[in-house]
Order: sequence, then C-alpha cells, then structure tokens
Amino acid sequence: AAMSRSVSFSSRSAAVPGISHVRVSTVSSSRGLGGAALGRAGGFGSSSLYNLGSSKRVSLGGGSSYSVRSGYGYGGMGLGGGPAGIQEVTINQNLLTPLNLEIDPNIQRVRKEEKEQIKTLNNRFASFIDKVRFLEQQNKMLETKWSLLQDQKTARSNIAPMFEAYISNLRRQLDGLLNDKGRLEGELRNMQDLVEDFKTKYEDEINRRTAAENEFVVLKKDVDAAYMNKVELEAKVDALTDEINFLRSLYEEELRELQAQISDTQVVLSMDNSRNLDLDSIIAEVKAQYEEIANKSRAEAESWYQSK
Repeated sequence: AAMSRSVSFSSRSAAVPGISHVRVSTVSSSRGLGGAALGRAGGFGSSSLYNLGSSKRVSLGGGSSYSVRSGYGYGGMGLGGGPAGIQEVTINQNLLTPLNLEIDPNIQRVRKEEKEQIKTLNNRFASFIDKVRFLEQQNKMLETKWSLLQDQKTARSNIAPMFEAYISNLRRQLDGLLNDKGRLEGELRNMQDLVEDFKTKYEDEINRRTAAENEFVVLKKDVDAAYMNKVELEAKVDALTDEINFLRSLYEEELRELQAQISDTQVVLSMDNSRNLDLDSIIAEVKAQYEEIANKSRAEAESWYQSK
C-alpha cells in the first residue's frame, strides 16, 4: 500500500518598515492511502498588510487543487483528503512592543499609532476569515439542500387551477390598471400643458405688475412734485391776494382823501373841449385797471399751476 502526504504552507504578514513585522502562518495537509487515492491539497495563499508612509494595502489570496493518483501496493483502495482552509490566526505580541530608541517623541507617537492601526487591521482580517468560514458552511448547507430538492419529484397539486385562476384575475386587474395608467398619463400631460399656460400667464401678469408698480412710483413722484408746486403757487396766490387787498385798501383810502379834498375846495374844473371832469368815472376806471391786473396775475398763476 502506498501512502502519500502533502503539506502546504501559507503565511500572512503585517509589516511596517522600521517598526515591527508580524507574520501569521497556517499549515494544511492531506493524506492519501490505497492503490488509487484521491487527494486534495489546499491552502489559503498569503495575505499581507503593508504600511509605507501614508499608503495601505491589503491583499488576500487563496487557491485549491485536486489530484487523482493511482498506485499499486498492499491493501485495496483508499480515499484520502484533509480539510483545507485557514487555521487559527496568532500574533506575536513581543513584536509589538515599542523599541527603546532615543528619537523624536513624535516619531514614537506615530509608530505607536501605526501599531494600533496594525492591530485593528489584524482584528478585521481575523473577522474576515471568520466570515469566510461561515459563508463556506452556509454554501455547503445550501448545496446539500439543493441536492435534496433536485432528488425530490414535484407532484402537481390540486390547488394549481386555483392559483391559475387567481393569476388570471390579477392579470385582468393589471390590464385594467395599465389602461387607467394610460388614461391618467394623458390627463397628466393635459394638466401639465395647462399648468405651463397658467405659468406663462402668471409670469406675464407679474411683469405687468412690476411695470405698473414702476409707473406708479414715477407718477407718485410727479404727483408729489405737482403737490409741492401747488403748495408754492397757493402760497404765492395768497401773498398776491394779500398784496392786492392791501393796494385796494390803500387806493380806496387815497380816493377817500381825494374826495374829501375835492368836497372841501368845491373846485369846478372845466376842459377846453367842453367836457366836464367826472371823478367818479376816473376812480372807477383806476379801480377797474387794478382789478384787471390782479385778475390777470391770478389767471396766469392758475394756468401755470395747471400746466405743471
């Protein structure tokens, strides 16, 4: 009988140049026995963590191989195989102790932080390995279930027509919903067109309102200016009225004095053209002239105010 044994090694390392080097190694083996042996050798490659400056790299490799060997010897036939995969991850804590070097304290702090990062990454790597093992177990379980399901014969159930009728009903409802969807989409497009029209009208109204507000501001300024002019003109009219009244009273007083002098002297004047002097008409004429001047000034002031 021939007996074979193969051993494969794999390693994982985490290294920071100048600080520490952590290596994790695993061993997987397979044995074969018999005249015809089916052997499997597997390993989980290598994985490494490097920290060079500010860059980090995590690599993970794996592989498996199958081989069939035959031989002649004592015994009959044997089937050999060994579990392949990643074994327990161990870390040499002595390699993580800080070096007692007289260097810059900042470098020591940076190195300590890098060591903590390496510890964290190693923990994550171990967690990843556990997840891989769990997924392998789940995969095997699912493969077993799939094999069992393929071996079973599916029998047609009596409830199949019921489900077919239910599916047909759902399809009819789906067709109705699709028709409603098409109709609602058409209505939606129409409503969107109306919304666009109203939006355009609204924007036009906004523009008109803005223009009207601007025009209102301009007109308000004009009205304010006209009101100020009106106030000024009214003040001027009042001043002119006061002046006219003063002149009128002055002229009337002068006329009264003149009439008193005429009545005292009783002088009769005669003209060469045989016309009698009419003082009343002269006074009335002078009074009319002053009133005409006052009315003319008032009319000019009102016309100037209206023109503004």
